Amino acid sequence: MTSTFFQSNRPNSNRQSGPVSEGLAKSVRALACRNGAVFLALVMVALLFSGCEVVPQQKILISAADQKMAIYRDGVPIRTFRVSTSKFGLGDRPGSYATPLGLLRVKKKIGDNVKEGTVFKGREPTREVLSVDAPGRDPIVTRILWLEGLEDANKNAFKRYIYIHGTPEERNIGRPVSYGCIRMRSRDIVELFDDTELNTRIFITSRPLPKNTAMGDRQAPLSQSRKSSNVE
Repeated sequence: MTSTFFQSNRPNSNRQSGPVSEGLAKSVRALACRNGAVFLALVMVALLFSGCEVVPQQKILISAADQKMAIYRDGVPIRTFRVSTSKFGLGDRPGSYATPLGLLRVKKKIGDNVKEGTVFKGREPTREVLSVDAPGRDPIVTRILWLEGLEDANKNAFKRYIYIHGTPEERNIGRPVSYGCIRMRSRDIVELFDDTELNTRIFITSRPLPKNTAMGDRQAPLSQSRKSSNVE
């Protein structure tokens, strides 16, 4: 796995400032020098009431060997899910139905707020809602995270319609049974969908997850993990 997977995606803030921002910076420095304690207090109050928060960088690691997904926040594993990758193996050749490897990103999010079990056709939600393990049915349900490859080895992923999505066949989660996509239980894909932004990096590997992701069953929901990660 490349080390760049865990590097920050935040834009570079080292930009040259114009005359207005330079003048503002000088005024701020002058105020801070005259009364540093008062200035610091005002900044803290402004942040408190602004509703601003530091949003951690979330990235996703998927292991075909383990049939598991690990969620990392600022490089720290905070959640795992069982998944299913392709029963046709790993790769990116068009028509192969294989799951691509390497670095990808979330290009599109589809299905916000539809009911769990909602069937999708052509990425559009229908009125049909399936129960878990509905007999004889294997459509895409609940939510879709459409992935785009960022490397030559997975450049066809978007055109091949490689998704992370829900499946009614939850009894098979944890085994490679898909047609190229990454399948999840409906309640898991809802949780992941709600807490995953566009452009989130996904790394799919044929190797097992690192040992530090062995967190057992005592895992907090992603929303709770995000809240706790903002508390120093």
